[in-house]
Parts: sequence; C-alpha cells; structure tokens
Amino acid sequence: MVFSGDQPLHRVLAGLGERVEGHRPFPRFRLHRADWRSMVDELSANRWTLLGLWGEPRTVHVALRADMTGEVAVASMDCTTGGFPSLSTVRPSAIRLERAVQDLYGLVAEGLTDPRPWLDHGTWGTARPLGTAPEPRGTAGQPEPYPVLPVEGHGLHQIPVGPVHAGIIEPGHFRFTANGETVVRLEERLGYVHKGIEGLMAGRPVAEAARLAARISGDSTVAHSLAFARAVEAALGLEPPPRAVWLRALMAELERIANHLGDIGAIANDAAFAFLLAELSQLRERVLRTADACFGHRLMMDRVVPGGVAVDLPEDGARRLLALVDELRRRFPPLVRVYDGKASLQDRTVSTGQVAMGLANRFGAGGFVGRASGRGQDARRSPSYPPYDDLEFEIPVTTEGDVNARVWIRIREVEQSLSLVEQIVKRMPGVPRSQDGSTPLPLAPLPQGSDAGAGEGMALVEGFRGEILTWVRLEPGGTVGRCHPRDPSWFQWPLLEAAIEGNIVADFPLCNKSFNCSYSGHDL
Repeated sequence: MVFSGDQPLHRVLAGLGERVEGHRPFPRFRLHRADWRSMVDELSANRWTLLGLWGEPRTVHVALRADMTGEVAVASMDCTTGGFPSLSTVRPSAIRLERAVQDLYGLVAEGLTDPRPWLDHGTWGTARPLGTAPEPRGTAGQPEPYPVLPVEGHGLHQIPVGPVHAGIIEPGHFRFTANGETVVRLEERLGYVHKGIEGLMAGRPVAEAARLAARISGDSTVAHSLAFARAVEAALGLEPPPRAVWLRALMAELERIANHLGDIGAIANDAAFAFLLAELSQLRERVLRTADACFGHRLMMDRVVPGGVAVDLPEDGARRLLALVDELRRRFPPLVRVYDGKASLQDRTVSTGQVAMGLANRFGAGGFVGRASGRGQDARRSPSYPPYDDLEFEIPVTTEGDVNARVWIRIREVEQSLSLVEQIVKRMPGVPRSQDGSTPLPLAPLPQGSDAGAGEGMALVEGFRGEILTWVRLEPGGTVGRCHPRDPSWFQWPLLEAAIEGNIVADFPLCNKSFNCSYSGHDL
C-alpha cells in the first residue's frame, strides 16, 4: 500500500491495520506481515521517529512519532512464523533493540543488519528465557567468544577497555581500534548488568512492579517511576490528584538539576580541571539534601507511585525549595563563567566528539545529546503532559554537536529547571482538607482485586537524559502482564561510537562523560 507523503501517522497505520481497543492514551494498531513491511517502507521516508521496539512471546511492537505533528502511535505484529521483518535497514536505532528481542523472546528479526547476541552473553542458564520455548543451556564449557567487528587497514592496533573499570562505575566493554592515537572505530559491548527487569515485573502487583521501575537506573529513579506510573494510570483510566501531578514535576526537575550539576563538574574533571568538579559537587549536594528534607530521600526513590505520590511537602518545604533556587542562581553563574573563560578547558571540549544533526535524527536521540545536535525534541513539550502544559520554559538547542555543546545544553537546562521549580512551588495546588480537618496524601487509590481492570498504557516522560518510554499491559486483578521500559541510553550509546571516531584516545573520557549514558538503564 502506498500513501501520500503528507498523511498523518494515525491515518497511515489505520489504513494498514486494525485498531486495538483499550490502549491509552496513544492508539495501537495490529498489522499483518505485509502491512508491517509497508510500515517499514514508510519509515524510510524519515518522517517518523522510532521511539521504541519490544517483544512478547508471540508479538513484536514498535512505537513511532511523527515529529512535525507530535502524533504518537504503536504498531504490533503477531509473529506466527517466529519472526518479523527487521527495521534496522531504515532505522539503525532498532538494531540493538531487535537483538535484545531475539535474546529474550527468540523472535527473529529477519534481515537484521547485525544479528549477534546483545543482552545474552552466553552465561544465562536458559536461552530465550521470556519466549514461548525457553531452552535450558546446560553447564558444558565457557560461552562462545563474542565476534567483534573486523577492522582492516595499515598500522591499526586495538585497545580493549573493560568490562571492569576503575572506580565504581558499572561494567561495559569498549574495543578501540586506533591508528596511533586517533580512534578509527569504537565498538561497545554492554549487557553486563542485565537484571531481568522485564521478567521480574511480569505477574507482580502494580505496587511491587513500581519499586522495580524505580530501580532501573538510580540517577533517573523519579523519571522512570513517573513513566511507569503514568503508563499504569493510562491503562486504568485513572487521574492522579492535581497536587500530586505538580509534586511529581517538582521532583523531576530537582533530579534534572542534580544530575546536570554533577555531569558538568565531571566533564571538567576529565579535562583535568578538578576545581569545577569540587564546586559543582557542593551544589549537587545542596540539591540532594534539600530533596531529602522535602521528600525523605536524597534521590526521591519510591516517592512517585501509581495514583500519585507517596509523600507530600513538609510545612517548611516551599521555603527550603525557594532558598535552594536563590542559592543556585547566586552560585552557579560564576562557575559557568569560569568554564567559559578557561582556554585550556575550552581547548579540550570545543570541536571534540561531534555528532552530526543527521545522525542524531536517524537515531532519534533525545535529551542533551539530541538537543546539542539540533534535535529539539522534549517530551515535556511534545506530546506534553501535566503540569508542563501549564508552565513556561524554553528548550535549549544548538547545532555544534560537540562536548562543549552538550555542556551548554546542560547549563541552560539547569537555568530552565530552576525557573520551573520556582513556578511549581508558587503555583502548586493546595491539599483539600477532609471534614475532620486532616490533609490526606495526594494519592488516588488503585482498584484492587476483582475491581482492578485490565488495559494497556504507554507514557513518554522527559528524564534528564531524554525521553523515557514505558509500555505496560495490566491483567485482570491488578497484576502486570508485561512492561517494557526504554531508557534514553538505548539511542545514545551507539552515537558515542560515532562521536569518538577521528578523535584521540585520550579524549574518550570527555566524550563518554558528555554523553553519560546509563549502563543499568540500558541493560535492564
């Protein structure tokens, strides 16, 4: 089937397949194999962005967005033959997601440009553990060697790094191929911290699954919790109390500020300028202590829950938060001037680790990685969600695509988040008092037992790294049938490989920290 180039995403998918009832808030369409191929052809026109791809024992799903209009939809295909046509030829961002689907479910991505295992390192006791026919692997011998990609050329040498690194960072293997000091290829191998999150969530009550969502990536615990909560609420048709909606945004912005402050300092430290790391670490600590005072946890873990929030602000919470905003507005700009005025630091960050706009678009990169390369997507603005549709903020975008650009996007986002925190504190709805004068927690109770309905929901939430997608299917009785959380790092790790090419080996720490992708959020 051929469609004109100006057809809306929903209309195209409706013309290809049948709409599935009970999927909220974005429509889902069931496609046959031929229609799935037509959808892949439409993807080659570069009008849509791949938001996520995930599997079930007999089904594969893909989430898409039309960037010009903000439309979001899901397409699904029943894999009656055990496979599905790969998207990798038109969307390289699908490659690792399809490899993960093959490892977990045994569904073959037909035509996949890189069919090697991804999450499965050969050490699991069972192959295809979430598929229809899990297969015990036995105990014979060591896992098969991972076939790294070949590189040919005169005078090339390889530098293997990891998976075990210095310090406390998580494991990942990086294989550098260099000509002298110049990197000609970087190949990553991840999956070392695979935790089986998707399998652990299946069959659990929503409240237990929410705790798992909060631990997908500790530095994004608020964002992942919010994405899971909003997906569950969409599946149930549940509206959280207005005050809870604003408290969630408050926590999300505090999380964003803390992470950006830490990253800016760490990038400077990797360029041997420890002063900024020391100063910005103090500011980050101020944010974490304020979060602890206001929400009872430095990272605000388990504070966002389906139905609302688990805690409310204390009586002095608003005062503490406004005092934090005032302090950061006073202490942060002088440090920005130090960064911008240090020639030796600029020499290390300007023009280092560039990512072209076209490549960022092809991978659908979001967050500071995408915005530093001219891609201005932000889930708070499109498709948007409350209370951001009632708040004033800008989305900083630049086109240089280098380490320096990624630093400046973080700087501008700190400034915007400080403004958002101030707006939220001053405009947040109050708590309605009950007849006995008490102030109930802003939390809508979830349906329980036989009253708990089934449904499917999906949410897009802006974490500090970029867009988090969470898709959930709830079974009757209130348990999770299937949940797929997609961290922004899935689309950013591959761009790090591109960013380091042509740079010297010594600049990899700078490039790596300027991305600061999550191992844990990726490996699930």
